[in-house]
Amino acid sequence: MHRIFWSSVVSVLILAGSVLSQDESSSSLYEVPPLWLVDVPTAGTLPRGHYQIGTRIYPGGGTIGFTDIGLSNRIQLGVSYGADQLISNNHPDWNPRIEFELRFRIIDEMEMFPAVSLGFSSQGSGPWIADVQRYTFKSRGFFAAVSRSFYFYDWTAGWHGGVNYSLENDVDGEKDLNVFAGFDATFKYNLALLLEYDSGINDDRSNLPNGTTNQYSGKGRGYLNSSINWLFADNLELEFILKDLLINRRESATLTREIRITYQDRF
Repeated sequence: MHRIFWSSVVSVLILAGSVLSQDESSSSLYEVPPLWLVDVPTAGTLPRGHYQIGTRIYPGGGTIGFTDIGLSNRIQLGVSYGADQLISNNHPDWNPRIEFELRFRIIDEMEMFPAVSLGFSSQGSGPWIADVQRYTFKSRGFFAAVSRSFYFYDWTAGWHGGVNYSLENDVDGEKDLNVFAGFDATFKYNLALLLEYDSGINDDRSNLPNGTTNQYSGKGRGYLNSSINWLFADNLELEFILKDLLINRRESATLTREIRITYQDRF
């Protein structure tokens, strides 16, 4: 399955490169608004002809590799795939399928109005749980996000919010729309702080439709996540993530610690 993933990544890159022009100026990660905070999307999209490739390492030696491409200044396409125990001395437990993301920014940010994007992402976070056919932290599914940037002294910051409906709701009988919000702030010394709150109202059912106890859901506190981004080089970003600060997961004894590495460039 992992061979299929990397073949798909290469195919998408080649396809995008064949249709994108070569006359765009390059930019560093600072010049592109964040596409995600920790787990929630923003209204940002990659500029036309830009791409990013990265990996996210989560507890248990699990890893998710991803790539995103700006097909235009409004449309972004992404693919991802991963496995549990990839960084370990055990055989990797590959996820059952390749996941996709498609994002369309319908309104650009204006002086008195935020940017608005609609999208879909089937990639969740954390290990895949075969018993209930879902990721530990549910995928966004269909989402709408708004973002508004502002400046304060030497800081560049942004507020973000939105709603989503995960297709993984069907596994536990959840029907709720989920709500999320957060902000990012970029400081000097190539550092940025990201903070988000995911209400988790689509992930708080204690019993499954068949009457059994749902040990894989949240406790109803929601998910408070944060991260520190370090722009290590012009196009390379290292991110140190602290998730579930409220210990909302029923199976968790403490918060979740992850690392995300992202490289961005242009065709």
